[in-house]
Amino acid sequence: MSSMMDVFKVAGSALHAQSARLNTTASNLANADSVVGADGQPYRAKQVVFAARQVSGTSSVGVEVTRVVESAAPLRVVYDPSSPAANEDGYVSMPNVNVVEEMVNMISASRAYQNNAEVMSTARTLLQRTLQIGQQQ
Repeated sequence: MSSMMDVFKVAGSALHAQSARLNTTASNLANADSVVGADGQPYRAKQVVFAARQVSGTSSVGVEVTRVVESAAPLRVVYDPSSPAANEDGYVSMPNVNVVEEMVNMISASRAYQNNAEVMSTARTLLQRTLQIGQQQ
C-alpha cells in the first residue's frame, strides 16, 4: 500500500511542476508583444528550473520547481519610428520571447501533465481493484 501512495506523491510532484511550467509559458506568450513590462522595461521571457527531490517519507524521487529565471537571450529590436517607445534611431526594444519555442514548450508541458494525470488515474484504478479483491475473499 505504501508503494502505491509513493506513486501518487511522485506523480503529484510532477503535476505541480508541469503546472508551473504551463503557467510560465502562458505568461511568456501573453507578453510576447509587450513593449513595457511592470518594471518599465521590456518583458523578459522566464523559464522554470526543475530539480529532483526525495519525496518525504519515501525512497522515491520526485520533482520540484527550484526557481523561475529570466532568459538571458537578447531583446528583439524592431524598427518602428512611429512607436512612442522608439529610441532616437526609431528602434523599439521588444521582449525576448520566441513564440515558436514557447508553443513547443507548452505542448511538451501539456503532454507531460497529461501523462502524470494518467499515471495517477491508473494507480487509483489498481488500488480500487486491489481493495475489491480483498473484499471478495
